[in-house]
Amino acid sequence: MFNKRLLAILGICFMMILAGCSGKQESKKLEKVGLLVPDTINDQVWGTNGYKGMLKIQNAYGTDIFYKENINSQALVERAVEEFSHKGVDIVFGHGNEYADYFNKLAPDYPDIHFVSFNGNADEKNTTSLKFEAHAMGFFGGMTAAHYSKTGTIGIVATHKWQPEVKGFVEGAKFERNDIRVATEYVENWDDREKALQLLDKIIAEDADVVYPAGDGYNVPVIDKLKANGLHAIGYVSDQSDLGKDTVLTSTVQHVDQLYVLVADQFVKGKLKSGNLHFDFADGVISLSPFSPEVDKVFQKKINADINRYIKTGKLPNK
Repeated sequence: MFNKRLLAILGICFMMILAGCSGKQESKKLEKVGLLVPDTINDQVWGTNGYKGMLKIQNAYGTDIFYKENINSQALVERAVEEFSHKGVDIVFGHGNEYADYFNKLAPDYPDIHFVSFNGNADEKNTTSLKFEAHAMGFFGGMTAAHYSKTGTIGIVATHKWQPEVKGFVEGAKFERNDIRVATEYVENWDDREKALQLLDKIIAEDADVVYPAGDGYNVPVIDKLKANGLHAIGYVSDQSDLGKDTVLTSTVQHVDQLYVLVADQFVKGKLKSGNLHFDFADGVISLSPFSPEVDKVFQKKINADINRYIKTGKLPNK
């Protein structure tokens, strides 16, 4: 009896040691996913890409997907999350930086849900913030704009001064042409189309012939107006060549849909980390879109080599 008991104890200890040494995370089922957007999924840019990400998750894992639009306050988020919780949602994506704070407050009350937001700070163990490193994409967009410009003046219609892609755009433009002039205006609202178009008029009056509309809610009408005036654009967030291949020289693309699938895959494998996660060109979720025929082939070859070097080394061509 003693030997049998001893062997049983030793066997349990051995299994525990093996489990501890394996280092493997327990896999999880992903049956239902929810999406919250501050405005609409039909904006052709940021919101639309988030919804495309949900569809890719559905296709990859056969999950049920749910989404709610115009969720732009703590009270609305609380109501939406409560509804998602009753449906048995496993992951809630908050499609914007404002959701990080909302989720930090809510997450402790919903330990069975993992909350994912963008470009904020995730403080709870079941919260994650995805951060696009946008400086480099702006840099390469700025290089393209400066190279193409015939007037020597290019423009930026941005939302906020803190946007890293804005600083990157100016640096890339100056690297490509030290005599380039960059006219910059700030809308201070992601969706104020009227103000964005007013600021665009101001930039056009300063003789800018290539403009970077760095705001997801207004860049489509800005590009449409540039097209109507025979001017050019660097697209933002998605490949916007469908607005005019001769107008949009290239786009600084954030592949939000691919990042959604990457997050879902990590969740299923039990490897989705809490806290702030950073992504760049090397992760395959940021790129420049194919160039317009307006951009000469020699420059395309040069900048593509610069991008490949950045992917391998993490160094921009001005470093």
